Amino acid sequence: MPSHEALILGKKRGFFAVHAVPDTTPGMDELLVSVRAVAVNPFERLIQSMGDIITPWMTYPAILGSDVAGDVIAIGSNITRFKVGDRVAGFAAGGEKGRRSAEGAFQEQVILMEKMTTQLPDNLSFEAASVLPLGLTTAAAGLFQPDFLAMSHPCVQPAPAGQTLVVWGGSTSVGCNAIQLAVAAGYDVIATSSLRNAPYLKSLGARAVYDRHSPSTPSAMIEGLRGREVCGALAIGKGSAKACIDILGSTKGQRFIAMATPPVSFDEVPAGRGRWQKLLPALIQMVVGNISLALRARGRGVKTKFIWGGAPLHNDVGPMIYRVFLPSALASGQYRPAPEPEIVGHGLQLIPGALERQRKGVSARKLVVTLGPR
Repeated sequence: MPSHEALILGKKRGFFAVHAVPDTTPGMDELLVSVRAVAVNPFERLIQSMGDIITPWMTYPAILGSDVAGDVIAIGSNITRFKVGDRVAGFAAGGEKGRRSAEGAFQEQVILMEKMTTQLPDNLSFEAASVLPLGLTTAAAGLFQPDFLAMSHPCVQPAPAGQTLVVWGGSTSVGCNAIQLAVAAGYDVIATSSLRNAPYLKSLGARAVYDRHSPSTPSAMIEGLRGREVCGALAIGKGSAKACIDILGSTKGQRFIAMATPPVSFDEVPAGRGRWQKLLPALIQMVVGNISLALRARGRGVKTKFIWGGAPLHNDVGPMIYRVFLPSALASGQYRPAPEPEIVGHGLQLIPGALERQRKGVSARKLVVTLGPR
């Protein structure tokens, strides 16, 4: 049976190892892609140590990974938008409920859903394109889903919306994409980041960038929004939800926060020995933190809701982004893959090291591993 190599998480809270897996034929609405580059995300790192809690539906052995770019090598019978040989990037759905390991990005060949895949222009590298999918999809979920901010959709020539989006955590993968999506939908954007990243965020379209480390930033943003109407906020990173509650509670417009980050980090929870000593206090802090945020939000008339990055697989937002908006936006240069890729090296065996390096902190960059022929 034909096979290819994949990075396997052999069991719950186990270790990664490279093994051969059988090749797979795409379904009617799927593509088979030869992988040329993958990017790593905190989500994959947390599945290794916390998968039994955050993705309890997952079966093992599992193939993780959401961000992928490569060449189409086979298409399903319903596919008309792509052909063999096309260069594409897409959201690999292997970690989502009801999907299969053939759809995990960390392998030499991956199955992608047609509605979650975009063509790439010839001048866009696989490495740059691979940073897009999960950050883009998560940002789109928070901005455009009807049960979140329900903003107008992005297009080539957007009409001014007359509203401002607040993005706390603008230099993150989700933040960089949220800025660009909001601007492409006609919204004004103000964001936070380290000041060294401010020029980069402004190049993506942010009107103003505030120092996320300064305790006076929420007050400064409230002052900067005086006379303006907000469409809501996207909260990314530790302390982001509390700050956004205070900002929206003092401004005009839609008081709704789409939250991409829990109030507690689980980065220090190991997969093996000592797990409960770290996990139990973190879970208690999360419960207390969520209650505190809920009370604070209620007192200021603000609504909050956590984003699930894979939700656009199941509604109109995914196809709107990947079929309608992104192909032409990438081709024209209206939309840029962001943040910038940092190439770790070549080969599946480098992915675990990239995940560990990411855990230690990466700013305005996304770590990428190349695959396939050099």
